[in-house]
Amino acid sequence: MALSWITGLVTGLAALHFLQKKFFPYFWLDLRYLLKVIRYGLQIEMYKRTGHVVTVVDHFVQQAQRIPDKAFIMFHGQVHTYREMDRRSNRVANVFKKHTTLKKGDTVAMLMNNEPDFINVWFGLVKLGCLVAFLNYNIRSRSLLHCFHSCGAKILVVGADMLESLEDILPSLQEDNISVWIMAAETTLPGVNTVLDKLETVTDEPVPRNLRFVSSINAATLFIFTSGTTGLPKAAVISQLQALRGCAGIWAFGGTPDDIVYVTLPLYHSAASLIGIGGCVYLGSTCVLRKKFSASQFWVDCKKYNVTVFQYIGELCRYLCKQPVREDEKDHKVRMAVGNGVRSDVWKEFIGRFGDIKMCELYGATEGNICFMNHTGKIGSVGRSNFFYKLIFPFELIKYDIQKDEPIKNRDGWCEKVNKGETGLLISKVNHNNPFFGYAGNKKHTTKKLLCDVFKNGDVYFNTGDLMAQDHNNFLYFRDRIGDTFRWKGENVATTEVSDMIGMLDFIQEANIYGVSVPDHEGKVGMASIILKPGMSLHLKSIYEHVVNYLPGYAYPRFLRLQENMEVTGTFKQQKFRLVEQGFDPSIISDPLYFLDDSQKSYVPMTKDIYDKITSGLLKL
Repeated sequence: MALSWITGLVTGLAALHFLQKKFFPYFWLDLRYLLKVIRYGLQIEMYKRTGHVVTVVDHFVQQAQRIPDKAFIMFHGQVHTYREMDRRSNRVANVFKKHTTLKKGDTVAMLMNNEPDFINVWFGLVKLGCLVAFLNYNIRSRSLLHCFHSCGAKILVVGADMLESLEDILPSLQEDNISVWIMAAETTLPGVNTVLDKLETVTDEPVPRNLRFVSSINAATLFIFTSGTTGLPKAAVISQLQALRGCAGIWAFGGTPDDIVYVTLPLYHSAASLIGIGGCVYLGSTCVLRKKFSASQFWVDCKKYNVTVFQYIGELCRYLCKQPVREDEKDHKVRMAVGNGVRSDVWKEFIGRFGDIKMCELYGATEGNICFMNHTGKIGSVGRSNFFYKLIFPFELIKYDIQKDEPIKNRDGWCEKVNKGETGLLISKVNHNNPFFGYAGNKKHTTKKLLCDVFKNGDVYFNTGDLMAQDHNNFLYFRDRIGDTFRWKGENVATTEVSDMIGMLDFIQEANIYGVSVPDHEGKVGMASIILKPGMSLHLKSIYEHVVNYLPGYAYPRFLRLQENMEVTGTFKQQKFRLVEQGFDPSIISDPLYFLDDSQKSYVPMTKDIYDKITSGLLKL
């Protein structure tokens, strides 16, 4: 009797296991991930209820007390422990407390490259209770000034290697009585303060704890700039909630305190600062920080520092795959990579060539209120949803008219959801648990990102601006960006900003900027369709010099198309759809075409030979 009972139980369990594998293959992976989400959500809820938020910097101070001698940052051969970074950030806080009138709630902007002092300045200012704005060091002149003023900063802290960018805007800043500080011991720039000489004159004791005390999870802590679709960069408000969610990313994917995380992405982006640095702080792990990504040195560094986790964007993985094959490419300790934007073919090639690395693809806009994480490792997917996850982070994919650049509505005036497998615009519900904090200094930009009365009166959704698809197994796939933004070199390029810059040239009447696809490249490369003013001539070298002086490299229009008339929509918006489809092929375009040739320091006529070299990969963009 007992034997038959045991046999029946074993048979039943085997049957359940078979059914689970066949019909619910991701059950245990989903459950494990969901439990982590719930566990972390409960921690966030506790902060809300107690009115005492344990911030990223609070976590860092705790780790400095718990593991003071553990390496926190390894930077080009230098090792900085948790204790050392804590004490130096205390000194930074004390310098600004002693020599400025900064008070809790003030905003300070940073223009710095990747270096340990980026983190020391960031954490030191937060210890004073300040909000910190990370400026993109690629932008120049007018755009840089716009970013600084849009976040309401009172002080600018500049890296010692950023003097060229500073000199462009220094007179304007000084006219506005903005205090400028440089991370150097001395400077010849008039009216500019130095930091390093003052660090040795102050104590490394912590400033009063109450200065950094935060009672609301929705309180702002950072401003991170995003190109968006409306021209000049916008200052996305990053709340404590968003910062804390970001720093849990590596942990949610299975990161541990023993991991050594390699960060080569720029710290002014939320990926490197919050997911990378914040993720190491949350785990108590070590970060190997590099000033800039180097494809040739990537695996050298990974082996040298025993890296186990690295951060990526799609282009980074593609660059690594384009490197010459070397011996022992799988001879490393990397087990996991966390990032976004890698194409399926690059993903397959990458793990086939460099080993069985767990690729942890994720999705999330800097300012957004929705995040997906591919916790199963499904190639090509940005994440997976299910009934329970959607309860926590409600979202929908709706029908969208790309040519009209607007959601499609039914006869009753409501948006419609797409079917499984179809591409639609991703929108995420704005509610108490998933608020949208918008942009600093411009309510119009904030309002523009919201869709109201979508499925019923009164509902509000965040418009991600991304076209996605969800398959029948609930895996989500990124398809494209909508509107006037395209992505190149891992950066969003706002076409209106590029158009405005080119329009400053006195012989150009109008410029229409858009992105075109190039074989085997992530994203789209910039192209400009231009109209000359009547009676004016085209000056290719002048356009080149203007572009190089005023735009970051990723925003350069690599191709020019000279047209006589600009196509517009019924609402007088520039028509891009047909131009994007036609691309830059001189064999099908009768208009004059030109290519940005760095060796000639000018735009040169596009030939069939140049086109073939670009499309075959012989000529790098």
